[in-house]
Amino acid sequence: MFRRVTIFALVILLLPGMTVLAAPKDSPDAGIKLLEDFQNIFISLADRVKPTVVNIAPQTGGPHPSQPDEGPRESPRAPEAPPGSGSGVIVDKRGFIVTNNHVVGDADEVEVRLSDKTKFTGKVVGKDPDTDLALIKIEATKDLPFATMGDSTKIKVGQWVIAVGNPFGLDRTVTVGVVSALGRENVNLSRYEDFIQTDASINPGNSGGPLFNIRGEVIGINTAIINFAQGIGFAIPSNMVEAITAQLMEKGKVTRGWLGVGIQPLTPELASKFGVKENEGVLVNEVFDGDPASRAGILPGDIILKVEELPVDTPNSLARVIASLIPGKKANIEIMRDGKKKTIVIELVERKDEAVTAAIPRRPEVFLGLNVQDLTPEIAERFKLKEEKGVIVTKVEPGSAAEAEGLKEGDLIKEVNREKVDSTDEFKKIMEKTKKTEAVLLRISRENRAFFIVLKPGDK
Repeated sequence: MFRRVTIFALVILLLPGMTVLAAPKDSPDAGIKLLEDFQNIFISLADRVKPTVVNIAPQTGGPHPSQPDEGPRESPRAPEAPPGSGSGVIVDKRGFIVTNNHVVGDADEVEVRLSDKTKFTGKVVGKDPDTDLALIKIEATKDLPFATMGDSTKIKVGQWVIAVGNPFGLDRTVTVGVVSALGRENVNLSRYEDFIQTDASINPGNSGGPLFNIRGEVIGINTAIINFAQGIGFAIPSNMVEAITAQLMEKGKVTRGWLGVGIQPLTPELASKFGVKENEGVLVNEVFDGDPASRAGILPGDIILKVEELPVDTPNSLARVIASLIPGKKANIEIMRDGKKKTIVIELVERKDEAVTAAIPRRPEVFLGLNVQDLTPEIAERFKLKEEKGVIVTKVEPGSAAEAEGLKEGDLIKEVNREKVDSTDEFKKIMEKTKKTEAVLLRISRENRAFFIVLKPGDK
């Protein structure tokens, strides 16, 4: 509490034209008055937005709303628990409510309690586990107060935010903080992650509740906490929420674009071999036959730089952007190939549940220390390979860097320094003309998935 008051006071001291230090000596209450004016902004905002926040509880068979729910998801992912009470925000006067998918769980109906204590049976209109969002509809007899969505692309680190929810069943609790970071990935909470990180207190029961800016606009849906840390919470950005909600409202489900490539991040070694900066794009390591990328001419070794003018620098960001596009839409994709940029127009198809958008090897950088031979039908059968010819790794020298870095028996070498190899003779010719001190770029197929690896001269 002292920390928060101190921060408020410091903000006032730093506000242009509102410096307490400049207050006349005969006005000892001037500083307090300024703090009160600043405080009143939050009081007014809280009064305005609280009616848009609802409590969500199981329709039957769950804990009483006053009991804590499974709450915001914890990172790393905790074992699934039965859905309990949580929060939601009204986004349409007709009674549409956004919350988290993990709040509603498998339920078709939930109990919704408004700020005036009125209870409704809410129908789950649609759910999207990939973003942990769900849409509920209640049938009210009058127009309901609803929250306005803000533009999450305009969020800045350091800006004030307000979280409203029902932590531990305590209705419409308001907490204040700042945006701590943007674009958080790899939190392992959902397939598509682009979280807002905040230090506004988020506790069990806040799941599905809104994160407001000081204009009273929803800029995120609170969804996650880290249970072993304080002041670290995550919210789904409002632009993602709006896009998902629109589809759920229209058709009760979400459809996503599918490109049809395997991808991996650019390590420093890979970036050097492909002539780009580290994290400048995403490396295509496989193109699936018959899918949009294949039909449009995308090749293994291409670097995807932008999709619809949006830069992509991680596999997650590329998967997220592609998934956000509507199937059937033609997307402009900027790539780097052999040091030259070009734009390819690709018509996306719908992603199926079994589709996989990224194939990332455990550790892409390896060293030498390999024995290889031509692929035979017997070897192909042994390793369950679909290929009929190629160069297979038959042994990784014990103690070599290759072994330490994960290259293993049964790996199929598809390319050496961007040249296709179908036999050990071709492999050896390329290796022989490569300087002993020069790193080598390989394209490897493992378990019918492909990835690139840079081999450096090592112990063997």
